[in-house]
Amino acid sequence: MKVFKLGKYEIRAQPASGSAHMLRYTVMLGGRRLGALLSMPTESDCRFLESPPKVPPLKIFQVTYRPGRPKKGTVRPQEDGESGPRIPWTIKGQRY
Repeated sequence: MKVFKLGKYEIRAQPASGSAHMLRYTVMLGGRRLGALLSMPTESDCRFLESPPKVPPLKIFQVTYRPGRPKKGTVRPQEDGESGPRIPWTIKGQRY
């Protein structure tokens, strides 16, 4: 096992299971394991493992509700605050 430091992070390189040549790089900070990579980590990778970016909330209608082109002669429904199919677990009045 090979141990080295990259900035404030400690990297432990050991053979990856099932591979003769690849190494698994385990990133440690203050004795706490942040994660492991199969490629040589950079300091940016280590910072990403330490504090990953915030993930935006899911947009459930973006995938599930995709209306097609309306047929000729149809009248648009009135906007009464509800658009799309009614899904019971959604928040009332929420748009996207």
